[in-house]
This record gives sequence, structure tokens and C-alpha cells, in this order.
Amino acid sequence: MAFYPDERLGLFIDGANFYSALRALDVEVDYSKLLSEFRKRGRLVRANYYTALVEDQDFSPLKKMVDWLDYNGFTIITKSAKEYTDAVTGRKRIKGDMDVNIAVDALQAAEWLDHIILFSGDGDFCPLIKAIQSKGVRVSVVSTTLSNPPVASDELRRVADSFIELNDLAPLLARPAQDDNDSAQ
Repeated sequence: MAFYPDERLGLFIDGANFYSALRALDVEVDYSKLLSEFRKRGRLVRANYYTALVEDQDFSPLKKMVDWLDYNGFTIITKSAKEYTDAVTGRKRIKGDMDVNIAVDALQAAEWLDHIILFSGDGDFCPLIKAIQSKGVRVSVVSTTLSNPPVASDELRRVADSFIELNDLAPLLARPAQDDNDSAQ
């Protein structure tokens, strides 16, 4: 993966997709380390984190994380998730797709960034990547192919200027593992 010290970088994190990739690899990311790592690779101009939130939940660990990210260098883009009952299984499901928000913001940012790093494996982003590249901006995708099934689509990996395997990046971004003695104290 090629980065240049003077290039303007923007991170666009599809929260749900990134979470799925992290969970598939059994990695817990330290978002401070993530920012620090990309600040070393260029001039980090923007770090956007996209997620849908369930409004009527009294407690959500996601809200706590989103608040932390908001106070620590990330721009948070949220919308209300919709709860529905799956007609086939009868189970309650939550829908909160952020793809359009990511696409609009990334296309606008392509006017003033040199390199966009998309944290998602969603193949629906292929047209977005091509549109950004047509403006002369490089696009790297961070996801994983090591899960079963792979989180990153083949087409997305092919269209990106570079694919960064999350498992290779994990040692630089992961929280240290707590042993049982540490967590008991």
C-alpha cells in the first residue's frame, strides 16, 4: 500500500461493515491507534464514522463508542435505524444502511482529498470508487477476505487502487488483549 507524506487523506468508515470484518477476525480495534496510524501515512484531513442508531434503546454500547469517537477526532454521521419484523423468520431486525451517506460525502471530499480510504467490503461501493478515481483521487479499501464468507467483495478489491487486508493492519490497530487477572482488578 503506497502512501505519500504530503497527500491529503480521508477515512470513510462504514461502521456496520467494519464491525463485521473486525468480529470475523476476532479483533477489537483501538480507534486512537487507527487515527495515529493514518496520521503517520499522510496529512489526515477527515475521519468519518458512519452508523445507524436505534433511537428508543435506553442503553446501547454503540452510543457510548460513538460519543467517544466524536470527542476524539472522528466526525460521526448517524441516522435512525428502522426496526421491523422479518416476514420469513418472524425475528425483529434492524435496518440502517449508510451507503448513500458515505457515497455523497466521499464524492464531495474527492474535490479536496488525494487519497480516500474506505473501510468497507461492500461491493455496492464499486461505482463510487470508479467515480472518485475519475476525479484523480486514489481509493484504498480496508476489509478482509480471510473470513468465511469473505467480508470484502472480489469486485470491490479489483476496482480499488489498493486493497488493505484488515488482518495485516490489525497488529497496528488492535487493543491489547486483557488477561483474566487484569480484568478482575
